[in-house]
Amino acid sequence: MKKLYPRFVFALASCAVYASGNSQDIHFSQFFEAPLYRNPALAGIVNADVRVQAVYRTQWNSIVNAYKTGSLNAEYKTPVGRADDYLTLGMQLFYDRAGTTDFTSTHVMPALNFHKSISSERNMYLSAGFMAGFVQRRLDRSKITTNTQYDGMGDGESFNKTSYSYIDGSAGVSFNMGLGEDPASNLVLGIAYHHFNRPRNSFYESARIQLQPKWVYSADLRFGVTETSYVTIRADHSQQGSLRETIAGAMYGINIGPDPEDPDYAIHAGGFLRFNDSFIPVIKLDYHPYSVAFSYDVNISKLRTSSYGRGGFEISLTYIGFLSRYNSTLNALRCPRF
Repeated sequence: MKKLYPRFVFALASCAVYASGNSQDIHFSQFFEAPLYRNPALAGIVNADVRVQAVYRTQWNSIVNAYKTGSLNAEYKTPVGRADDYLTLGMQLFYDRAGTTDFTSTHVMPALNFHKSISSERNMYLSAGFMAGFVQRRLDRSKITTNTQYDGMGDGESFNKTSYSYIDGSAGVSFNMGLGEDPASNLVLGIAYHHFNRPRNSFYESARIQLQPKWVYSADLRFGVTETSYVTIRADHSQQGSLRETIAGAMYGINIGPDPEDPDYAIHAGGFLRFNDSFIPVIKLDYHPYSVAFSYDVNISKLRTSSYGRGGFEISLTYIGFLSRYNSTLNALRCPRF
């Protein structure tokens, strides 16, 4: 045991923390159910006054203690000025716990998005969003084994700080427009820049360990196939430091009910591919004003032998609705929507 380098075991835990800070952020397979986390300029692009969404993910149960991630976001959209402009107020709450040390991250991020109408004849909006707030990271010191413990000297490490916090910020823009005469056919393009303030990300408060900025390029397209069915295509490409991640896929939806414009139900099924990592089948049910979706990551990366092809399970729940107010977007001629 004395051949172990000092602090070797603790260094392994530190590397995991360092990697989480300097590589990619935690991701969702149902990324489209956490729009503020993708881009704050995607807040309020929905056919409703209010949207509330929750996503829960559990991952890597077959290898280590499961990674558990939860997201909750809420949005409120209201007209501003005399034109067809809108303002969306939002809140993103985020929780993640990873590994045997219970490395935990908690985010509280208010958001603001302004939608500027750029056409008087059709739905066409340019939106600029901003999100900033408080982040705390912590771990359970009692679950870390150090070299001094192996040497029989108790826990004599100098590492005593088990939590730290910082302010984080994101900004983005998006372009949203309707396609043709069908109000359900829409296109949304977005670019977001996360962690633009490069917050310090270290239990040792090291100035050189920063959370690297992340670019996210997103695209969403929906178009009708028949009177009662449509296809929705979604894609995100992220760049953070030297790492890249691309996820893209499509879902086929069918409206069920006597009125195609106001169906009783809608069922969606499809799949997404996180390149070089996993294939993700998804099924979703709409029962207005609620939606619930299930997905599962089938591992296709180099870890598939160790993980037996298992990845992450996700479930999401969404509520969208209109408010009883004189300026509700329910009957608005122009409104950012998807």
